[in-house]
Amino acid sequence: MIGVSVLGISGSVGASTLKVLKKFPESFRLVSFSVHSNTKLALELIDEFRPDFVCITDEKQIGVFGDKKNGTRIVYGPTGLDEIVSLSEVDTVVTAIVGAAGALPTITAIKAKKKIAIANKETLVTFGPYINRLVKEYGVSMVPVDSEHNALFQLLEKEERNNIRAITLTASGGSFRDLPIEELPNVSIKQALNHPTWSMGPKITVDSAGLVNKGLEVIEAHFLFGFSYDQIEVVIHPESLTHGIIETLDGACLQYTSHPDMIYPVAHALFYPNKTPKLLIDRKPHSWKNLSFRNPDPNRYPALALAFQAGRTGGAAPAIFNAANETAVSLFLEEKIPFVQIPRIIEETLNELVITYPEDWDGFFEKDREARSFVNGKYLKGVHV
Repeated sequence: MIGVSVLGISGSVGASTLKVLKKFPESFRLVSFSVHSNTKLALELIDEFRPDFVCITDEKQIGVFGDKKNGTRIVYGPTGLDEIVSLSEVDTVVTAIVGAAGALPTITAIKAKKKIAIANKETLVTFGPYINRLVKEYGVSMVPVDSEHNALFQLLEKEERNNIRAITLTASGGSFRDLPIEELPNVSIKQALNHPTWSMGPKITVDSAGLVNKGLEVIEAHFLFGFSYDQIEVVIHPESLTHGIIETLDGACLQYTSHPDMIYPVAHALFYPNKTPKLLIDRKPHSWKNLSFRNPDPNRYPALALAFQAGRTGGAAPAIFNAANETAVSLFLEEKIPFVQIPRIIEETLNELVITYPEDWDGFFEKDREARSFVNGKYLKGVHV
């Protein structure tokens, strides 16, 4: 019985993790989980799974359940995340909190020598060199849960590294992939959140609409797999059936294809290094019909090139890219800036801030803080076009 802790259980990855736990009750036990403010869901899951600990991170909710509910210990605030991942009963931590807030509890879990099923891409984007050093130092296993990275992870295990020319991340193209470019300055929040394939939270869905999420995944892939940015490619794949492609030196391509459901990568990450033991979803290959691919339009998705730029620059540049984007997306969702301003803010922040090359947590965190302060200080009071 593998003990599981889920950070951010109310999101799409958390929901998929719950599906896996329910499908394999003989293999996994939910030891602890966190929610931000969804106390209704927390109570339902306490009643169903009887976990040992629950953390409610929204400080406005402090004390809502007291220190115990139906036999489950309740802790509050972001610091409670460290407590629930460090429990001796926890073997695997699923890090599904969106944004850089997921980094600190991930670091705690690494130091506690837990297996990391990482779904929080910002942890590696912002603190990549530091995280990789910790993973090596503490000898932990880190398995990606993002569908694209998990697909590549599985493909790369089947092929000799020196025979790989390039790896390719696929992208749905997001909410505006077929919208005339001249209409992008006037798109609404509702339009941005209407993703054609996946059901995700607002921040990730907006990232997808501008292909910022794929830029973050490019940087994450670099830190996960060690390929140079010249060896990492991105293609638009509207069907969202092929999740990762590797190209061998002779020009042949191997691809991982499955129905677009997060239950596949979550189950793989939880069972790894063992195989998922039974059928998850009955979808035959002939039901897929078409698989189409095209290059991303740089005029439609300018943030993708900025991600490659930040990655190649290295040091704190990826942290600045991520922090500027997170802040800009928040401004867009608050209707303070138009959608097309997001990549402009990222580019301006990368150009204005001094790029440093930290070796510790504090150095990366300082640049994260500086980027957020820069964007908020310049754009919070009104629209800048």
